[in-house]
Amino acid sequence: METIMYLIRHGETEWNQIRRIQGHSDIALNELGVRQAEQVADRFRGETIRAFYSSDLSRARDTAAKIAGNFQSTVSTRTTLRERCYGEWEGLTYEEIRERFENQDEASCGIETFEDMQRRAVAVMTEIAESHPGEAIVVVSHGGLINSFLHYVTVGEQGTGITRIDNTGITTFRYVDRRWEVLSVNDTDHLKA
Repeated sequence: METIMYLIRHGETEWNQIRRIQGHSDIALNELGVRQAEQVADRFRGETIRAFYSSDLSRARDTAAKIAGNFQSTVSTRTTLRERCYGEWEGLTYEEIRERFENQDEASCGIETFEDMQRRAVAVMTEIAESHPGEAIVVVSHGGLINSFLHYVTVGEQGTGITRIDNTGITTFRYVDRRWEVLSVNDTDHLKA
């Protein structure tokens, strides 16, 4: 039996707007982000969704709650759905990072490796999918984590360094016979309404 997973990036935050690294920092949705969460929630009206999951960070949790609210359902949170941990870089812009850390490698700054984040993403997505055979589910997470998972599923054809995942962009996967397949990437048609 197949599982359909709608993997969604959270709505916009102030830090997204000014291109500040968020990572594990718990930054709330801004006004536009709340509207985006409402728009993506409207996108799922009339669908049959059996479960809702999100990162425990408020920007993802609040986006998921808007969608789950249409179904009078609750959201299960997972710390393993968090964005990549960016250690000392969190709260800084890319320009500030270049100025402050130009001679330091990522490991010395406490940054989670891409490989560790990707392993975490694959493990949690697979665990969630296997808990819902034959069902459609919504998972709200973060751009970096979603892209790392997309990179894994497509064996590097899409994902990190290649694909842009917009705020509330929906990337849809099918999980069947212990294999992942991509059905669509970064669908943002709900934002055009």
